[in-house]
Parts: sequence; structure tokens; C-alpha cells
Amino acid sequence: MEKLTLAVTIDRPVGFNHHGTIYPVNYGYVAGVIGGDGEAQDVYILTEDDKPLESFTGELIAVVHREDDVETKWVVTDFGKSYTTDDIMTRIAFMAQYFESTIEMVED
Repeated sequence: MEKLTLAVTIDRPVGFNHHGTIYPVNYGYVAGVIGGDGEAQDVYILTEDDKPLESFTGELIAVVHREDDVETKWVVTDFGKSYTTDDIMTRIAFMAQYFESTIEMVED
């Protein structure tokens, strides 16, 4: 997979409480791209300030493969910003802890 510019609609902003899970990062979807669950492709948004957002346009930097689920999650951030796989796993651990996951970094 290559780096793409993506427009993300955020439906779970920072601080969102979903059945007792508080989202520490913005989370949303890419309209028009269907994920493994038959719904819009899910996306974690990683930014420096982690302010609640309604939408975000950024760069795809990684794909989180859930080995025990039908879904993959995309990781999008500000243009030119990079994170290591450890950084990403730390930021998404609030959900990733429930799945066997690997992270595939997207190449330039």
C-alpha cells in the first residue's frame, strides 16, 4: 500500500465514551471505501495535540491488521509526520489490546 491523502469523517472524537471506552485519539472513517466488515473503512487519527475534531485530511502512514478479526484499521496523520510502530501501538492500545494485531507501515 502507498501513502494516500485521505479525508476522514470523525464519528468518535477525542474523549468520546463508547460503552465505557474513552477514546484518547480521534477515530472515524473514509466515506466510499469499504472495510472488511462491509462498513466504511475505519481510521485512527494521530496528531500532536489530540483535540476533538469533526473531520481531518491527512496522510495514510500505516495499516493495523487484526489477525483475529475481519477488519483492518488505517492510521492517518498530519502530512510529513511520522510515527514508529511502537508509537502507533501505544496510541491505539485502548482498542488494540483486545485483538492480535500487527502494524504495516506505508511506504513513500
